[in-house]
Amino acid sequence: MAMRVVGGLILTAALAASAACSSSSPESKPAPASTPAPAPAPAAPAATSGAPRVYFAEPANGAMVKSPVHLVFASDQFTIAAVPQGEVKDVRANTGHYHLGVDTKCLAPGTVIPKADPWIHFGMGNNTIDMQLTPGPHTLVVQAGDDKHTTITGLCETINVTVTGE
Repeated sequence: MAMRVVGGLILTAALAASAACSSSSPESKPAPASTPAPAPAPAAPAATSGAPRVYFAEPANGAMVKSPVHLVFASDQFTIAAVPQGEVKDVRANTGHYHLGVDTKCLAPGTVIPKADPWIHFGMGNNTIDMQLTPGPHTLVVQAGDDKHTTITGLCETINVTVTGE
């Protein structure tokens, strides 16, 4: 939060400085004095299409890692939540949980994700795991499933990592 405030102050100062120099470029137009500087927009990750997605926050694709491997999942425009208790009759819109696949591929949309190897379910809504992997290359898949563990179109990402033998 403090980083965004500092970033907002720096952005405000930069806009004020650019206002002193007249330029016809749309990027250099200062914000009106009565409007707060749009600090969150510049601090945001690369622009997305607004489509929901799930992805690996850690590790990066192509990373060399040591076992146990620390994995962190994230989502944009999609709510991650624990699966409701009891029998699930209806799924919640735009809501689901993560599933991790090791050395596999994304499942087709509409497929029920197996509760068996190579899939690990994160039905409590959690987004991290430290897992033992053998040395060598591995393909990791994070895929969102709805409350009935059914895959959702576009909510899958695959990365490759290499576990070092150290």
